[in-house]
Amino acid sequence: MHKPVVEVDTTIAAPPAKVWKAMQQGAMFPGTEIDTDWKIGHPIKFTGEWEGKSFTDRGEIQTLSEARELSFSHWSDKDGSGKRPPSYHVVKYQLEATGERTKVTLSQFNEGRETEIDAKTKAEFEKNWTMMLAGLKKTVEAH
Repeated sequence: MHKPVVEVDTTIAAPPAKVWKAMQQGAMFPGTEIDTDWKIGHPIKFTGEWEGKSFTDRGEIQTLSEARELSFSHWSDKDGSGKRPPSYHVVKYQLEATGERTKVTLSQFNEGRETEIDAKTKAEFEKNWTMMLAGLKKTVEAH
């Protein structure tokens, strides 16, 4: 895999197994319903509301190593077809135990025709992914 266009991380005061369980229950995208069977090569679907608008995002599980790594392709299903567009991205979560804490690194890789992004778009992705990790951290540490 090539270099990520965005990479953010956080440390959560919980072991990797607890973080992993929360991710599978939807905490990796707070406020979003996740539908998948958690098998490599199988679909993953995200539904929810963002800034007052309903959305459906789709993808396929690419890697899965329980409590260690999860990656999936990801795109907005704006036309409702469910088909992967020519340009999309891959989201990769890596969990690393540090005692009773877990470092979670989230990387975004762009795939397809449009792999380069401008500084403004990169900053927006970083902001959104940082917010996602903050939501995961809050959820895990509250339970």
